[in-house]
Amino acid sequence: MSRIDSTALVSNRASVAQSAFIGPYVVIGDNVELGEDTYVGPHCMFEGPTIIGRKCTFTGYASIGTPPQDHSYRGEETRLEIGDNNTFREFVTVNRGTMKDRGMTIIGNHNLFMAYCHVAHDCIIGNNVVMGNLATLAGHVEIQDNAIIGGLSAIHQFTRVGAYAIVGGGSMVSLDIAPYAKASGDRATLFGVNTIGLKRNGFAKEQIVAIEKAYRILFKQGLLLKDALTVLEQEFPGTPEIERLVIFLRFTRRGVTR
Repeated sequence: MSRIDSTALVSNRASVAQSAFIGPYVVIGDNVELGEDTYVGPHCMFEGPTIIGRKCTFTGYASIGTPPQDHSYRGEETRLEIGDNNTFREFVTVNRGTMKDRGMTIIGNHNLFMAYCHVAHDCIIGNNVVMGNLATLAGHVEIQDNAIIGGLSAIHQFTRVGAYAIVGGGSMVSLDIAPYAKASGDRATLFGVNTIGLKRNGFAKEQIVAIEKAYRILFKQGLLLKDALTVLEQEFPGTPEIERLVIFLRFTRRGVTR
């Protein structure tokens, strides 16, 4: 059966997997589901509806599934869904969604949230994302797979950070960061391609060369974005990594960091 410390308070309307560990002074509210082999350290708090997958770790003092910090929220039943193998360090906060968006905050698999990170309402976080200490996401933010958000950074509402991008510590991000990019500053600007990250993630040399060429077309030749995207489609037909870049940029809402 579940290993639940005698000081923990677990609602009889919560579902805790048999192999989960619940530490001292944890509070688990109604409609919270904790998956197999999930570890919850001391003084964590969970509110629902929240679903948490397998082998997640909450080190201590995390606040998960709490209501959105949004003036329009009136107690509607919104959700938080967290996948497998995620690590949430000390004092991380993650809010549920709002009805003015999808009504749900979604976190994928194999992500690391260092101490004091905040994930606001209606965010979508992919897989293998790292958020450094005190990194903060406003509402409706999307962080795609394998992105890294440096410590003390803040991401504006409705902004996206593309796959394999890296945001330097202390950055203020108010426009979309394209996939594969390095960006930093207040307000963040581009500093080229995240070549080290691409190599670490197994990208071949020819793939990296193609991405670097695509970035020169996008950001160095003075083209309008729509014209640069047309050039990319003509020069790199059927190239998956460039198609990812084109699709991301075509659907920008806030504009693109340059």
